[in-house]
Parts: sequence; C-alpha cells; structure tokens
Amino acid sequence: MLRVFLLALLVTSSNVYSELMVEKKTFSAENFTTFGGKSIAQINVGWESYGTLNEQKNNVILITHYFTGSSHAAGKYHPSDSSPGYWDAIIGPGKAIDTNRFFVISVDSLVNLGVHDPKVITTGPASIDPATGKPYGLTFPVVTIRDFVNVQKMVLGSLGIDELYAVIGPSMGSMQAIDWAVAYPDKVKRLVSVIGSGQSDAWTTAFLEHWATPIKLDANWRQGNYYDSQAPIAGLTHALMLITQNALSPAFFNQVGKQQLAYQPLEKAPLNNILHDHSIVKWLKQRAQSRANLMDANHLLYLVRACQLFVAGHNGDLASAVKNIQAPTLFLPATEDLLLMPYHATDTHTLLQAANKSSQLSLLDGPLGHLEGVAGIAGHAELIRHFLTEPQGDKNE
Repeated sequence: MLRVFLLALLVTSSNVYSELMVEKKTFSAENFTTFGGKSIAQINVGWESYGTLNEQKNNVILITHYFTGSSHAAGKYHPSDSSPGYWDAIIGPGKAIDTNRFFVISVDSLVNLGVHDPKVITTGPASIDPATGKPYGLTFPVVTIRDFVNVQKMVLGSLGIDELYAVIGPSMGSMQAIDWAVAYPDKVKRLVSVIGSGQSDAWTTAFLEHWATPIKLDANWRQGNYYDSQAPIAGLTHALMLITQNALSPAFFNQVGKQQLAYQPLEKAPLNNILHDHSIVKWLKQRAQSRANLMDANHLLYLVRACQLFVAGHNGDLASAVKNIQAPTLFLPATEDLLLMPYHATDTHTLLQAANKSSQLSLLDGPLGHLEGVAGIAGHAELIRHFLTEPQGDKNE
C-alpha cells in the first residue's frame, strides 16, 4: 500500500530499462455520486496507457495502483527520467504484460496521496470546492474502493471500452481488481490479485489506523483545516515512516543497517542524547521526508478509510460476493508480507474454490516483504505471463 520511497535502492526495479515513453492524460466528469450517496460536483483524474487498442477493443488490461502509487505503472515521461513507472519490469513490448498485444491502462485514484506531484491528477480534500471557492478539507465525502472502480469504469467508457481482458493490481490495487470482478463480472475476463486481500478484517482495520494517528496528533492538522496555513508535514512524515517500514521486511532493514549504515544498537549519539536518533531511524525519516512535500495529509486519511471500509462487493459478506466472480483468478501473496499477510489472499482463494470458481494461488518468495509485489515483481514475471497467455476457458478471444 505505498509509493516506493526506496526505489533507487531496489535493484529489481531501478536497473530495468524502459522502452516506453508515456504521457499523462486527464478525464473529467460532473456530478459524481459516491457509493455512500454523496455528490461531488466535478472530478478530475489522470490516466496513462501503453500499447494500442485493437479494433474490437477487447485487448484491454487495467492496472489498478497501490496506496501511495499513481497511474504511472510503466514507461517514462522523458528519456532523462531517473526511473520508470513502478511495474515497468513487467509492462512493455515483449514483457509479461506485453504491450505488443495488449492495450494497458491505469488511472489515478480519487484522493490520490500524491496530489502535489505535477504528474498526478486527482480530486480530493485538497481540491477546490466550487460551492465555496476553498479546499474541501474534511467536507469532502468519504470515498470507497468501489468509487475508485467506478471512476475507472467511466474513463474506460469514454474510450469506448466495455470489457477487460484482465484487471491486475497490487495491494490496494488488488482490492480494486477484486471489486471489479465482483461488481462487473461480465466485463472482467481475468483477475490477478498481487499482495492483496478480499476485505479489511478487524486486524487490518486497526493496523491501518496507526497510519492516520500521527497526522491527527500533529497540532498543524487543525481537524483538516490547514490549507491556508502550515500543513501537518511532521505528522505526515511519521505516517509515511510507518507505511514504509510496514511494507518492507526485517531482513531488508537489517541488510540496510549492516551494509549501508554500519548500524549498531549502542550508537554513540543516541547513547549520549535522548533527542538523537539511531542511524536506521534517520535513514527511514529522510526517505519519508523526501516524499511528504508531494503528498497531502488529508488525502492519506481518506485513503486509509477507503481501505478500512473495503469488503469486495461492498455488501458486507465476502463469501456471497465472490460467487459473482466469473473470471479465472490468480492470487500472488508474498511470503514475507507483514502488511497484507498471505492469509488474506488464501482466505479469498478458498472462498472462490468453495464456490466452484477457477482460482489459483502462488506465493511470491523474496526479501522485500509487502513490496515484493511491487519493487520485486520482475522476479515473478513468468507467473503473470503464463496466466495471461494460457487459455483460461475464455470465449471470443
């Protein structure tokens, strides 16, 4: 559930050469009604695409992004960009998600965390409410994973696209992917859930609340009314520190401590002064601070709530919801994931099998924890390629 703050450190992603040049496009709509029944006067979201839409418009793969991610799933905006989109290792000509065959599209979510990133287009609490001429703040309606799905459906509809060869997403993106297959089963031909879950259980909902707490405790938050004053950057930074650590593994942190920082429990500075941090804490804080200025604290709270509210189908019962799924499904949980632990995928996979649905599950082994499904995806490309290219009992392909 996070933007890869550590991308430059993760060899599996940073050394992949990108062959795609992409541009961000904008979709706008008026009077969007949320799942909760509230109206948003106008929404704007960004989207990107890779490959060519065929004449039948049946070669479309939708990529649904993770918590701190965006629609920048692959390629570069300019040849000089320091790094490509987060799944560039598997999206492109000849890659697992082959843009020589597929038209691949991804959409910025509502309340996207990177609202101040010039390459993100989103509507949320930081946007101007046309009724007041001021930022919405906490008057912005609560939104859900279903709302993200419905906005994506509108974007696809504007392009004349009515079916998906596949919907694929990691983490929060997997929630959207599963909800697509439940809400619009006749439109989804394949489903791939990477490091994901069919619902936010009690443990996960309480776990996610810890991401929101530092923001709410920051005196500059002011109940969300900070847009004309100092933003709660300290609270946001500490929230991002939590997210980063939760999404990685002890092995990764210990490797960084040993190989880069010469970390020791008895470091001199923290021994002599309670206000001084250990080297690993400073390392983590610096990486969070480097992202905080492009993000918005209220947006993080809304994303947390969308994830906390999630149960596929949004009817309160996952077991009955998955019975709607017609698409063959592939679950790819990560063995070392401490955020959305493998039981999340296994439980949903088991429910699908009990409902006599086509479901496969394969564990992603690797050292990156939750981020194995994002920054380590290159090592698991063939699992996805095989699922997309092997017959799955589809018709009219």
